[in-house]
Formats: sequence, structure tokens, C-alpha cells
Amino acid sequence: MTAKKRKFESATLQWTYDRYVGTDPKQIEEYEQEVLNAEIARKIYDLRTKAGLSQRELAKRIGTTASAICRLEDADYEGHSLFMLKRIAEALDKRLEIRFMPRRRKLLTA
Repeated sequence: MTAKKRKFESATLQWTYDRYVGTDPKQIEEYEQEVLNAEIARKIYDLRTKAGLSQRELAKRIGTTASAICRLEDADYEGHSLFMLKRIAEALDKRLEIRFMPRRRKLLTA
């Protein structure tokens, strides 16, 4: 089985993806997990800064430390919990929505 190739607008990004991820299912899964971690971290950062809050102020609102917020906003962090995301959403007057979507890449049979 081979995986469907991800498409990038940048030729350099495409080359890098092809070279280091390619069609290896394990590499694709790891890559997608890293993309998801980065998206969650970026969303927390964007919501916090749009609300005009520092990490310390958001931490105080949800009863944690500024260093915990810093970790949550780190793209390499893998410990995002539903409980913490709900607390952040509530502190920012947002509603957390979780959806199940089709996989971006489907395995193709040869």
C-alpha cells in the first residue's frame, strides 16, 4: 500500500516532505500528529493574544501557571487535554467544538 501524497504550494516544502516523509505510513502519521500539535498551540496563542491577555493573565483565569500556558502554546507539546482546552475556551468566552473529519490522506492499494 502507498499513501496519497500531500501537496504543497512551495516547491521547497514539497521536496522536503517528499524526502523526509514520503509515502511511509509511520512517517505520515508522525508528521500529521506534529501538524495537529502545532495547530492547537497556534490556536491557543491566537485566541489569547486576540483577547489581549498575557500568558500570566490567562493562567490566572483558569487556575494554572504561566509556564503551563507557555507549554500549551509550544508546537512541540503533546499533552493537550480536553479538560484544559475546555478551561481555556471558557476563560476566553468561547465554545470548544470537536469534530471528526475524514482523514486527509487515504491509503491506496497498488
